[in-house]
Amino acid sequence: MRKSRFDELVAEAEAVSVEGWDFSWLDGRATEARPSWGYQRLLGGRLREVHAALDVETGGGEVLDGCPSLPPLMAATESWPPNVARASARLRPRGVVVVATEGIPFGDNVFDLVSSRHPVTTAWAEIARVLRPGGSYFSQQVGPASVFELVEFFLGPQPEEARSSRHPDHAVAAATEAGLEVVDLRHERLRTEFFDIGAVVYFLRKVIWMVPGFTVERYRDKLRELHEKIERDGPFVAHTTRFLIEARKP
Repeated sequence: MRKSRFDELVAEAEAVSVEGWDFSWLDGRATEARPSWGYQRLLGGRLREVHAALDVETGGGEVLDGCPSLPPLMAATESWPPNVARASARLRPRGVVVVATEGIPFGDNVFDLVSSRHPVTTAWAEIARVLRPGGSYFSQQVGPASVFELVEFFLGPQPEEARSSRHPDHAVAAATEAGLEVVDLRHERLRTEFFDIGAVVYFLRKVIWMVPGFTVERYRDKLRELHEKIERDGPFVAHTTRFLIEARKP
């Protein structure tokens, strides 16, 4: 018996690898508007101007490798083993030291620039410690209630604490407490669309903190419900939130 369209889409999305931080599998299946500031371009400009830099939670090294020039001393950290292997293969030929760690195991006052794109957490005190005086932390981060239309479809209404847990005001307060001066802060809410249920499955398998413990088997009924909604009404629309923060060490 031929599988249903739902079963085919789900099986396809279950089978594909979700290693690394490349979302190209979603081309034509989902769209996400990008922040107007252009993080990678801005990061590349800053990297050209410094001698020593550190990229924290570099993932598979995709963003850093997309910068045209790197400083003489460039290090990156990553803790997830599949990403460590990918980042090492991609970045070491460019002279980047890739360290498999969850922390920031470097000495005091080492780096002119510390960067991170979409860090899970931000170790503000450690970042302040490893920055040289006059150095900066530059980061694009996931903002509050990002893609919560999708999260709440599966998990139901979330408490206010969860909805506001990544608010940029919290980042400013934490940076200030660590002794850093915030010199730039920008925030945007951006449209995201999922065109089929396979895109949803892939996204939730890859971005594992959105619906903790997500598996197709566990959420099959909700997935089928969402599949029918997309087939009937068109793309499922959600909104990502992003903020850009730059903080300088006096």
